[in-house]
Amino acid sequence: MAAWWTRVTRLRPLSLLLRAAPPGFARVAGTGTRSRSWTETRAETRALRWAHGSVAPVAAPVAAPRGAEHSRSPDELTGPSFFTIIYWVLCRNNNAHLLQVECKNRYGPMWKSKFGPYMVISVADADLIEQVIRQEGKYPIRFDMKNWTDYRDLRGYAYGPFTENGSKWNQLRSVLNQKMLRPRDMVAYVKPINEVVTDLLARLHMLSASNGGMVNNLANEFYKFAFEGISTVLFEKRLGCLEQSVPEETQVFIDAVRTVFIHSEKMALIPKWIRMILPLWKHYCNAWDVIFSFGMKEIDKKMIKISEMVARGEPLEGEYLTYLLSNGKLTEHEIHGSIAELLMAGIDTTSNTMSWVLYHLSREPHLQERLHQEVEGVCPGNTIPNVQDLAKMSFLKAVIKEILRLYPVVPSNSRLIVEGGTKVGGYVFPKNTLFQLCHYAVSHNPEIFPDPEAFKPERWLRKGTMLAHPPFGSIPFGFGVRACVGRRVAELEMYLTLSRLIKEFEVQWDPSQKDILPKTSTVIIPSESINLKFIARKVQQNRPD
Repeated sequence: MAAWWTRVTRLRPLSLLLRAAPPGFARVAGTGTRSRSWTETRAETRALRWAHGSVAPVAAPVAAPRGAEHSRSPDELTGPSFFTIIYWVLCRNNNAHLLQVECKNRYGPMWKSKFGPYMVISVADADLIEQVIRQEGKYPIRFDMKNWTDYRDLRGYAYGPFTENGSKWNQLRSVLNQKMLRPRDMVAYVKPINEVVTDLLARLHMLSASNGGMVNNLANEFYKFAFEGISTVLFEKRLGCLEQSVPEETQVFIDAVRTVFIHSEKMALIPKWIRMILPLWKHYCNAWDVIFSFGMKEIDKKMIKISEMVARGEPLEGEYLTYLLSNGKLTEHEIHGSIAELLMAGIDTTSNTMSWVLYHLSREPHLQERLHQEVEGVCPGNTIPNVQDLAKMSFLKAVIKEILRLYPVVPSNSRLIVEGGTKVGGYVFPKNTLFQLCHYAVSHNPEIFPDPEAFKPERWLRKGTMLAHPPFGSIPFGFGVRACVGRRVAELEMYLTLSRLIKEFEVQWDPSQKDILPKTSTVIIPSESINLKFIARKVQQNRPD
């Protein structure tokens, strides 16, 4: 069997795998649909909304879209064969994000596939994704975290904001959103995050000075920074991740987070009864144990401190964890489950995004200089930026947005629509339809983002009041009530870090190195270590008061 599989994967190029499958691996029946342009799809979507009274026409009445006179059946959709899916999962798993692009080019903006008992409708069009999200209901359901919930069930742990669903999820989010999503709450985090950034800059000075200016494996340094940053926000304490001698448990935790992300996709595709007997599952669970154990230990320390303050009659002081533990809206069990997931999300988003940012800025010196000039213009000399300063840095924000378009942290998302009669693109889907939202394919669509593989932050700068792209063309933090709970903290952390780092260093690329490509490891990460040269600028910054 293994020899047969090796021969097949060597002899059958991808184009053939997408076109045909051997007997026993029948393709999903149906007729293909051509890929329509954004302009066509946009016009059709507006016509449908206008017909239903949801928006007023902005110009002359648009002709009824093709197929709008009657609802179409999902049976008419086609898609990749089961064999093709297996090939990508087993042989090209690191490039799973590219399967979205391959399928969109072949099958159009929407296709179906079957894996195990699930029929999946993949959507790779900005307007169609919007249609799905607008119909996701009061309590949007994620359906791609089964291996995460299986671990929690095995250990008896509570679900968190990413794994919980239904009214229980709504209860969790209503509590977690406080002090996390409101813009005015971000002011309280500026000082502690700036203190972490100061230590990051000191560490980069130390590493570059000892290695001829080079800092190797940049992503790992940003993992330490992100771990320190999110811990400062969640636990209201410093861990020492950026000291010259890094605590051993810091790297153990970082390695555990990587292990979970690396193996999550594989674990999700292996049947539960097989998974439980595999050594890989034990390794996967051990990584989760490290993450939960760390969170529980810090929460327990905080509980003791709060109890002592109450016993002494002292007022409770603190931000996020103090708020969660003292308001009585969540049990300690629920807080354990939520903090573990917030820790993971907070580390991964910042570390990978910042690595990609510096990689591209080092290769585009004129864009790096433009950013440097903007930051210096707003915060001259050794001025350290605050929230008001960041609001004036439009190019800084455009740089971050462009990186998140090129490398969305999560290449796809899912929604299980439990109501029947869901209409997307003229097709009517039954209840319990599973939709895969292909964010990577959409954000790399040349029809809405010209020259999509190029790093062009200027595409995010408004020209008057007009946007050059559809609003759902790039939604790296999601949209609606189930959008990322830590979005504002992550953005604040990245804005403060990039603005101060670019004042402190000129970042240079070694032209002898090969290009760094993205790979999928549940999230999108660099395929190779990013090694950059950090040249100290003249201006030195003060530590925040």
